[in-house]
Amino acid sequence: MAKQKHIPKRSEVEKQYTWATEDLFASDELWEKSLEEMKAYPERIASFKGRISASPETLLEYFRLRDELFVKVERLANYAMRKSDEDTGNSFYQAMKGKIMNLYVTLESADSFSTPEIISIPDEKIAEYIKLVPGLELYKRPIEKIRRFKPHTLSDAEERILALSGQVTSAPGETASAFRNADLKFPDVYDAEGNALKVTQGSFIPLLEGSDRNVRKAAFESLYHTFESYKNTSAAFLDSQIKGLIFNAQARNYESTLHAALDRTEVPVSVYHNLIGAVHDNLHYLHKYIALRKKLMGLDELHMYDLYTPIVGDADREIPYEEAKEIILKALAPLGEEYLGILREGFNNRWIDVYENEGKRSGAYSSCGDPHPFVLLNQKDTLDSMFTIAHEMGHSLHTYYSLKNQPVCQADYVIFVAEVASTCNEVLLVKYLLNNTKDKRERAYLINHFLESFRSTLYRQTMFAEFELYMNRLGETGASLTADALCDKYYELNKQYFGDAIVADPEIAYEWERIPHFFYNFYVFQYATGFSAACAIANRILSEGESAVKDYKKFLSAGGSTDPITILKYAGVDMTTAEPVNEALKLFGDLIDEMEELMKD
Repeated sequence: MAKQKHIPKRSEVEKQYTWATEDLFASDELWEKSLEEMKAYPERIASFKGRISASPETLLEYFRLRDELFVKVERLANYAMRKSDEDTGNSFYQAMKGKIMNLYVTLESADSFSTPEIISIPDEKIAEYIKLVPGLELYKRPIEKIRRFKPHTLSDAEERILALSGQVTSAPGETASAFRNADLKFPDVYDAEGNALKVTQGSFIPLLEGSDRNVRKAAFESLYHTFESYKNTSAAFLDSQIKGLIFNAQARNYESTLHAALDRTEVPVSVYHNLIGAVHDNLHYLHKYIALRKKLMGLDELHMYDLYTPIVGDADREIPYEEAKEIILKALAPLGEEYLGILREGFNNRWIDVYENEGKRSGAYSSCGDPHPFVLLNQKDTLDSMFTIAHEMGHSLHTYYSLKNQPVCQADYVIFVAEVASTCNEVLLVKYLLNNTKDKRERAYLINHFLESFRSTLYRQTMFAEFELYMNRLGETGASLTADALCDKYYELNKQYFGDAIVADPEIAYEWERIPHFFYNFYVFQYATGFSAACAIANRILSEGESAVKDYKKFLSAGGSTDPITILKYAGVDMTTAEPVNEALKLFGDLIDEMEELMKD
């Protein structure tokens, strides 16, 4: 499929470039049949109420049922989500998502008794049960994870109320997503020849990467002036989101929403603050990079819409999807033939939904692991798109290894480690490309791309994390999140992070409206910590070879078998210190110096 000149309807996309949702369910009718069968499960779960601790055999039976339930519900949910993301305007599949949400709420309500009852079992009795019935040893870690929440677990009745509130507290994110992806439209912009260019969530960044500065400025204004018109609506979505998080954190006796979110993944709150502190200490590198960008672009004024276009524009080239896959396979060769074999399986068996179509969800992700991962792309045949493929397949293979090596009850890894495998692939890819070019200008182009990874991942995501912390703290004072307060803070952060070498265009104050991750509950900081960890791991793989690969596969295979800080230590990284962040940003500084030297002539 050639580089797209228009955005096709879903029905116009070639099958080989769409994901195989039939691997989940062969038809909508079979999905409905499976959903109908799930109606018996709430009663089956509820049958354990009051007797879950009656005997070790009963406790084991409960956990086995929970595993069975998880597998079935995940399949149902993933089919509904994948189909709805193919076309967010398709009301049939949006309704399907609603049915799944209703099922989740019903099941959580039916199971609301389990955590209080498991927590109430005396420690010595749990230890005795595990010794008496060998099968319970498999569930030792899940039991421990439940029991560690004892200070934040409520009565049976209160837990049921919180479970029932799930559909309400998830509504702001769902509503905002539908608004951004299905309803919101942006004015077209025009190139020098007068051709209309569509501005969408998917096309926005590619338009900013283009060489025509007038198009970049027009696209920037098209998107953000539109968002400006809806700033109060967007603020209301986020205000409702934060109120829901505060409700749950306070109900569960947490000090703050940050403590509540990070406790769920066993990450110390200090890691969050250490990241922001380390990035603040290294903002001079970002300011230096922005000044270099302004100089190399030959601009009297550098604007926010100039941040995405490559500094070495004439070294860019189209990289068709099929070629990108072959390059990625070569770049990831240090990870061994086993890893490459799984990667080829994903490439050849429609794990990936490749191209943008009308109504398709924007961005990219990897989701699901049974029967295999599913990857969403909005491929543009650019260098950045190639890195996105490597990134998302890194997620997919992390999931694949975890499911292969861990039981269902502890195969799911937490989001703190989720961005490590994906970013490690990106680092290996850029290092491969740098090692395989002798062209000075191409090398400068690749370094520029790597520098942009630092800017957009480590710095920008930390800025997002700081903004998210501000929103939650503001909400925790009892104040409402108004559009003016959010715009003022976001604008202030942009000025602080990017420095004096760039014009802080007033439109950038509305960027927060287009960021879906602000509804993900303290997710974004993990892009930055993951990037730092990935740099360290990739360097180990390339310098130490087989021993480092063995450690890395131990990390990939660990799932949720222990806490994420320990799992990262398997791969040789300690995220309780600022060292990985500082080392990554030192590399950023060294790359800036090399870039400046390469561009002297």
